[in-house]
Amino acid sequence: MTNIALLGAGGKMGVRLSKNLKQSPFTVSHVEISDEGRRRLREEVGVETVDQNTALAGADAVILAVPDRLIGKISHAIVDHLKPGAAVIVLDAAAPYAGEMPERADITYFCTHPCHPALFDFTPDVDAQKDFFGGISGPQGIVCALIQGPEEHYLLCEEIARTIYAPVTRAYRCSLESIAILEPALSETVGATLALALRDATDRAVSMGVPADAARDFMLGHLKIELGIAFEAFPEGKFSDGALHAIRQARPLIFRDDWLDRIFSLAAVKQSVRDICNPQ
Repeated sequence: MTNIALLGAGGKMGVRLSKNLKQSPFTVSHVEISDEGRRRLREEVGVETVDQNTALAGADAVILAVPDRLIGKISHAIVDHLKPGAAVIVLDAAAPYAGEMPERADITYFCTHPCHPALFDFTPDVDAQKDFFGGISGPQGIVCALIQGPEEHYLLCEEIARTIYAPVTRAYRCSLESIAILEPALSETVGATLALALRDATDRAVSMGVPADAARDFMLGHLKIELGIAFEAFPEGKFSDGALHAIRQARPLIFRDDWLDRIFSLAAVKQSVRDICNPQ
């Protein structure tokens, strides 16, 4: 039986994890400092919280379900309370990649993050289709990195990761640096920014007189085809000559020539995670 201390258990992410851990063979001690979080745990999960020091004393693994900006501070506060061989699991690469974690050679550091249910993982399950985040009904992949610690700890930590993000279809073992490239660089710096740019463009079309529902249907429908072609989920599809011409004309207007080098340089990734952990 593995004892898990879940810190930040009553937060938005913590409650998601608590619900999945409740169905697992793990013994979980829920730690939450806010009254609102404790109430949420009682009402939504049906569990009570315990004192942090009590939870840490017997913990084989500690999950930090807390904001990136607090991970360094909290990990320094708890590190001396952990028994040798304990695993500290963080849910994002930012803090460890930014060098925010305390040094202690006899504990394990592990990072895991959900891929979220994939756009082209089709399923007839309506509940799974509506699970955008994952961890409820929508199958998803996860990424995992053993930052430090013995190799045998990887399988235990991956098992915990598969539990908190269930249902999990694929688990990819990566380096910590690879996960930092995936987020924030790929998924947020590029993906989220372009997603909002697509919304801005749709709103501009509406402001020019296009009916809002028509603009939304037109954009989302074309994105399904265009993303399917770009990511080879629609292998028989191809861009028309007119679309290819529009792409050639648009790229220099929308993107700088060196945009990929500027975003994906490791120096830029490192600076991005430092800014996330230490916001102004």
